[in-house]
Amino acid sequence: MEGGISKPDKTEFIECWRTSWKTPYIMRLALSAGIGGLLFGYDTGVISGALLYIRDDFKSVDRQTWLQETIVSMAIAGAIIGAAVGGWMNDKYGRKKSILLADLLFFCGAIVMCAAPAPWMIIIGRVLVGLGVGMASMTSPLYISEASPAKIRETLVSTNGLLIIGGQFLAYLINLAFTKAPGTWRWMVGIAGVPALVQFILMLSLPESPRWLYRNDKVKEANAILEKIYPPNEVEEEIRALQSSIEAEKAEEGFFSKLKSAWGNVVVRRGLYAGITVQVAQQFVGINIIMYYCPTIVQLAGFASNKTALALSLITSGLNAVGSIVSMFFVDRFERRRLMIISMFGIIICLIALSVMFHETLVHAPPVSSLESLHFGRNSTCSSFLQATDISSWNCMSCVKASSDCAFCANGDNKYHPGACLAITDAIQGSCRKERRTWYTEGCPTKFGIFVVLLLGLYITSYSPGMGTVPSIVNSEIYPLRYRGVGGGIAAVSNWVSNLIVSETFLTLIEVLGSFGTFLLFAGFSFLGLVAIFFLVPETKGLQFEEVEKMLEKGFKPNICCCNKPAAEDEDSK
Repeated sequence: MEGGISKPDKTEFIECWRTSWKTPYIMRLALSAGIGGLLFGYDTGVISGALLYIRDDFKSVDRQTWLQETIVSMAIAGAIIGAAVGGWMNDKYGRKKSILLADLLFFCGAIVMCAAPAPWMIIIGRVLVGLGVGMASMTSPLYISEASPAKIRETLVSTNGLLIIGGQFLAYLINLAFTKAPGTWRWMVGIAGVPALVQFILMLSLPESPRWLYRNDKVKEANAILEKIYPPNEVEEEIRALQSSIEAEKAEEGFFSKLKSAWGNVVVRRGLYAGITVQVAQQFVGINIIMYYCPTIVQLAGFASNKTALALSLITSGLNAVGSIVSMFFVDRFERRRLMIISMFGIIICLIALSVMFHETLVHAPPVSSLESLHFGRNSTCSSFLQATDISSWNCMSCVKASSDCAFCANGDNKYHPGACLAITDAIQGSCRKERRTWYTEGCPTKFGIFVVLLLGLYITSYSPGMGTVPSIVNSEIYPLRYRGVGGGIAAVSNWVSNLIVSETFLTLIEVLGSFGTFLLFAGFSFLGLVAIFFLVPETKGLQFEEVEKMLEKGFKPNICCCNKPAAEDEDSK
């Protein structure tokens, strides 16, 4: 622990494979608990595609953006509560029971959503799933860590992160697979109950964490588990290390006393400035508006078909998965601070470019034609268009933004030519599509749509190796050992809360500011995040905890090269 926490490299993965091959029980423990990570990723990612079909089934959801935002974000609100409750449950009742409860929440949430007759039941299901996500985010990596041999522990814990990313990618695949199935979104959200049930059954046959057993004076049970995990010649040494660690833990002060003590410590306080900064910045660059609302954004870019929007969104999810996996292997070769700053520059450029593209879609939207609108009958024409004083200025974007009851039916000869502004009813939508026209309720026909998709991919490519990976590493290295749990917990809460704010307000911002203004706003947030990282976040790569502590005690001063001054230079300058 003296050298800080590092990400597993190629050698450690090879060692992990060898150890697991010799002792399959270890991999069984890790993968069984890791299903919680898969569920975490799946349930946070699946709503992006399911929301398109929920809107089709429930007109109240389609017409009220706050309902769409609530359906998406209630899982995040539940996760904040679940993480807090999960921390208490882990200590009180053990890791195994916490995972089993999380599985029940996942399963019940999936069933409630799948059977929901109204939007409010979907929201309840999302809250239940969120509680499970929060508990899984706390418990799965903890169980894996405590039930793994020390030499491959970091690698096995990293598999939980990989499963989260894999779960998000799987969610997009499942969404795409069920686009033509009866019930569409019900299958998408309901299928999450299957891995939850599988994990519940697997966990029933697995033991409690040996660390928790030792802490609760169940020494014989703990020893029996350690004998299955470690070679015979290492068991005694591990038992002594575990006993020593638990005795030190029991001697520590309570959580609230430690929290007060942490805030009174200048080193921890400066560490928190850095840790919270990177976690909040990670959310306010807009990553989860891309992950939660990507199909909606693609539709705003002019791809009206739900299936097409999901297929194109799969590109961004795939790039996020690939980028995250690649960055795990290479992140320790680069300075953390420099990597985040370069990543932020890329993110800002992509967000500004997205804003420009959406402005161009607004400017070049096809006009609305009175003749085309009346072609479907006066009663079919959108009332807002009929009541407008200057209909000659109306285009597709004016139509779809005028009212929740208006849609644009593209021209039958060329979708970029003047089209019709019609009322939204199933019958009128059917008449439009019967003539082989495209029906738009979000975006408009545009030649710039493909550039939006490419920029979303470039955004993910900029995000993954820097802001996607580094904030968690910084938070594992920035705090003194004694306060690492408290500091990391506070930073994690700031991340979840920021996630909730962003996901709960995105569609409202689109309504108020438009796509152009919203992405420009997030570019502004990203610039503020870049400035905060430059001034508040020191470089921690290659430093021992003691060195980080001394640096924070002295006070971090950034230089124009984005890196810390070497200690020897500081001494010479005195």
